[in-house]
Amino acid sequence: MESSVLAFATDLLDEGTDTFFGNLTDRAGVGGVTLASVYHEARDVFPHNPHRVVRYLEPGAAYFRPDPARWAGRRLRPTPSTAIGDRDPFAEAAAEAHRRGLKLHAWTVFCHNDRLGFEHPDCAPANAFGDRQLTDLCPAHPEVRAYAATLVTELARYGVDAIRAESLHFHGLRHGYHHERYFEELGPVAEALLGVCFCAHCRAAADRAGVPAEEVAAAVRTELRRRLADEAAAAAPAALDELAGGAFAAYVDASAATVSSLAAELAEQARHHGMRLSFMDGGGPGRGWLAGIDLPALARAADQIETLGYAKTPEAVREKVAAFALHGVRPQEMAVVLRPMASDCDGPADLAAKIAVLRELGVPEVEFYHYGLMRLSSLDRIGAALAG
Repeated sequence: MESSVLAFATDLLDEGTDTFFGNLTDRAGVGGVTLASVYHEARDVFPHNPHRVVRYLEPGAAYFRPDPARWAGRRLRPTPSTAIGDRDPFAEAAAEAHRRGLKLHAWTVFCHNDRLGFEHPDCAPANAFGDRQLTDLCPAHPEVRAYAATLVTELARYGVDAIRAESLHFHGLRHGYHHERYFEELGPVAEALLGVCFCAHCRAAADRAGVPAEEVAAAVRTELRRRLADEAAAAAPAALDELAGGAFAAYVDASAATVSSLAAELAEQARHHGMRLSFMDGGGPGRGWLAGIDLPALARAADQIETLGYAKTPEAVREKVAAFALHGVRPQEMAVVLRPMASDCDGPADLAAKIAVLRELGVPEVEFYHYGLMRLSSLDRIGAALAG
């Protein structure tokens, strides 16, 4: 079973290459590192960082040095984080990983980009009223698709083994902005409907699929106004697959085709450069329909489906993987992320039992979240669990 730890470039820069990679190999005993290449805004606590305990990550920043020639004339382009200065953490990580015989994966957040969405609102998803969700990019927009494809090509020059594609899909209303406020209870239906994109490109994709996009948008607006106006209506359940006489479900299916085709294009691009593409589905089966996640289609498009195995017990991890099998994703086509911290694990034996479940099921790859956000003792826990 292959193994790696997810990490930030700032972990490497703050601790130094020798300490960072030494901890990965000597303490965690993993065979690779999954380094964030493009990441969203965040505020985190870093228990063992030698320079800072609390750090703010910049919106939609890149942690490699983009090649200006590849991005000439583009509106959407990666902006290097100010935290990396004049350095290129990916080049440094690639050189050291190669020297130590480790694999380097590029953990890349594609469509959840709070910098580019605010800079280019026309590339962000739009709800049925035309309001833009500026923390994200729409996967149907041609410029967004070109941006994503160029990112894959850029990362190939570092000798990356796999692209870990996070947020390569649509997002819901509550995903991605600090100080979000909902003083009235919207209800799950209204929240779901406010997260569906009706931008011109999504409407065009639906129209091409034979779905009356404007009729669906009008039906969604009517349903939203009813629920926003009345507390009882907001709490009432609804069969979304019956909205607009079933056309809403067909509209969402067209959105899923948009996501699957983008994943297929990027996976082909990755393979052309000798890399794999893992599609990250953090929510799991049954939760991604409105985000455009069609698991059987994505299993065919990408080289691998990756999910979060965050759970208290080995049995719960088994259930998470089994749920994917019911949606056409075999364990042999998966990678699973585990958390070795106390929130999920009470010791090395518990983590080892979860790894044993993954091995038994045939999952070929396990990752651990997250180098900088865990104590050094949690890195030791990984090493003990893998050795056991």
